[in-house]
Parts: sequence; structure tokens; C-alpha cells
Amino acid sequence: MNSVQLIGRLVRDPDVRYTAGSQMAVASFTIAIDRPTRAGEEKKADFPRITVFGRQAETCEKYLAKGRKVAIEGRIQTGSYQNKNGDTVYTTDVIANRVEFLDWGDRQQGGGGFQQGADRAPAPQAPQAPQSPAEDRPDSFQAIEEDVPF
Repeated sequence: MNSVQLIGRLVRDPDVRYTAGSQMAVASFTIAIDRPTRAGEEKKADFPRITVFGRQAETCEKYLAKGRKVAIEGRIQTGSYQNKNGDTVYTTDVIANRVEFLDWGDRQQGGGGFQQGADRAPAPQAPQAPQSPAEDRPDSFQAIEEDVPF
């Protein structure tokens, strides 16, 4: 089985190009994924390269920007090529079959949050869950006012 699920933030805006024959969109971007660390250790991250095809690639170009948080579902693909020095370079990429936008940039965030530009369509808003009276909630339920920690 070759399946991977990742959550991270874009390191830079997606790069989109089109294939020569079928003019299919191909988006490439890199995400930063924090590694688990112990208390007192220096934080570390991994930076996998993500490739998305077709209409989803065009959607990524339209709505994703540096700093945006995404969930990726796909598969790992390895390859190799010869660089100009004749050395073999090995690559590992994630070929995404699903990209889910985890934040829409409608909140103020530090460092590289999504900014709507004049050339971008408004970001869809997530539907709000109906509020139920407190007496309908189980005793063990407590509302959480902070963001999910991932």
C-alpha cells in the first residue's frame, strides 16, 4: 500500500504549469511539517514537495498562498535524474489526489497568512454549526474557544 496523509503550511506560492499535449495543469509546492520534539530540543521540520494535477491544481493556484495550512492525501513517488555535473539525483515527491484547505485566511495570522487580492475570488466560508442550548449538551462536554493545535 502506498498512501500518505500530511498536514503542513506552504513554504511558497504554488507553481503551476501546463503539459504540452493535453494542456493539463500541474501544480507544485512544498509544505513544512513540524517533527515531534521533546521538551528543550530544537524544533525540526520536513519539507516534502507536493505535485497536484488537473482541475485541483488550478484550484490550488487560485486559493493557496505561502503560509496557508493544507492537508494532503496521496502517494509517494520516487525518481532520479542526472544533473549537469553528471551526478544522479534521487527525488521523493508526494503525488496528491486530494488537497484540503484547512484555513481560509479570513483571520489575522502572523507571518505569511493568506491575503485576498483583487485577482482572487472570495474564499468560501465554512458553514456555521447551529448553537444548541447548554442543557442539551452532555455534562462532560465543554466548549473549546481556542484553535485546534495542529
